[in-house]
Amino acid sequence: MKRLTIILNLAVSIMLFSACHKTGNLRISQPVVQVGSIITSDTLNGNVKGTLLSGKTYYFASNITVNGGDTLLMQAGTKLIALGNGLTYQTAPEIFVHGTFISLGTQANPNYITVSSAAQLHTQANAQNYTNVFQGWWGGIFCTPGAVTAEDPNPAGGDVIIKWTHLEFAGGPSGPDDNATVYSPVGSPRWTIYFGNITKNFILEDSWVFGSRDDAMRIAGGHVDIMRNTYELCGVAAGEACNIKSGSVGDVGYNMVIGAATNAFKISDAGSTGTQCNINCYNNTLVNCGFRQNSTSGHGGSIDFEKSAKGNAYNNMIVNCAIGLRVLSSADVANVHYNNQLFYGYNATLVKEFYAADGIGKVQAADIYSATEQQNNPMFYGFDVNAYNYTQYPAPVTADNQTPVIVMVGTSSFRPQATSPALGKASTTAASYNTVTTTGNYGANITAPGKDIGAYQNDGTGNQH
Repeated sequence: MKRLTIILNLAVSIMLFSACHKTGNLRISQPVVQVGSIITSDTLNGNVKGTLLSGKTYYFASNITVNGGDTLLMQAGTKLIALGNGLTYQTAPEIFVHGTFISLGTQANPNYITVSSAAQLHTQANAQNYTNVFQGWWGGIFCTPGAVTAEDPNPAGGDVIIKWTHLEFAGGPSGPDDNATVYSPVGSPRWTIYFGNITKNFILEDSWVFGSRDDAMRIAGGHVDIMRNTYELCGVAAGEACNIKSGSVGDVGYNMVIGAATNAFKISDAGSTGTQCNINCYNNTLVNCGFRQNSTSGHGGSIDFEKSAKGNAYNNMIVNCAIGLRVLSSADVANVHYNNQLFYGYNATLVKEFYAADGIGKVQAADIYSATEQQNNPMFYGFDVNAYNYTQYPAPVTADNQTPVIVMVGTSSFRPQATSPALGKASTTAASYNTVTTTGNYGANITAPGKDIGAYQNDGTGNQH
């Protein structure tokens, strides 16, 4: 397994503060991480490095950059607010990361990277008014090695480690500072996160991604750990929750994706890095995805393998998605393995696409599958799978994006009841790739494939949202 370079950096730059917990007469000190100097100003601009302190709120109204060799760290309970309106690239500030970026939120004390109007935007989304939600208020986080210079002819870049963090309302138009081969043409929507660093590590765990204008995330190379996250309102009329390209190898597990415009996970070797895209996609729950894409072709809705990519798809729950598992003939078909999916479709149109009609995927022996609609209800504790279903694909979308209703998590519970057909039906031979070193708080905490299909396990493990 690959060793996280950031661990060495932290070892020499960590400071320990007392955060004491009392157990009887024993007091146990917990470490609080600090990298470099504490950032004292509440407004960030230009080149930034150091530590953003727990309990503090910070702002940025113009682009900020973490240079190669530098680290920006957010302690638990930190807020980072983008100030802008997203109408132009000048008013949609972006975070450029050529070094290392770490956000160490916790379950009890999560971090936020969002906008000042977040509360109003959430209220609008809950009221089924999505116009402002999809504005793309800031530029997102752009993570690549720095430019080649005489002083640094081989820039190394750094790792990205994001845990228990809310990432919201990104997607503003790209500008001349963005890589023209990534966002083409200039002015096209940016993504909440772009990571393109084939030798480094991308870790996203237990976080929430909400309200992206296009792809929520695009991973174009790196060692990948995308684990136990929740994706909502990803893409206004196109875009994946996570679009994974050539050079990316790793695990995508226990994620809850609801209402993505196109696919939940698109897995493609496009980009030709020389390292084949190889993604292990397991125990995800995917609901009502694929109905806002602006293409009339069968372009996706849940998990999509294409363009010489390989990998696995096991133990996924695919509920009322426009298209189910899609394995195209252009994928590395001999090395795409899949089984133990649970499919549910409200109507015959959805049932016919459990395995994409334009693909070569076939029903597997351990799939929970029926050619009849409304069979194999996953029996969620708090969500009606027979509400908000579409019979038209792609679903009609009005100019103000008010229809169709975009299904959201809200107060729903997607944990399976004791009578769910998903319980005990997951693969017992599926395993994690573990391409990112498991190193506690500062590295990956990868949950191995579970015994129940879907992101939420009956024993309480899996997705914790």
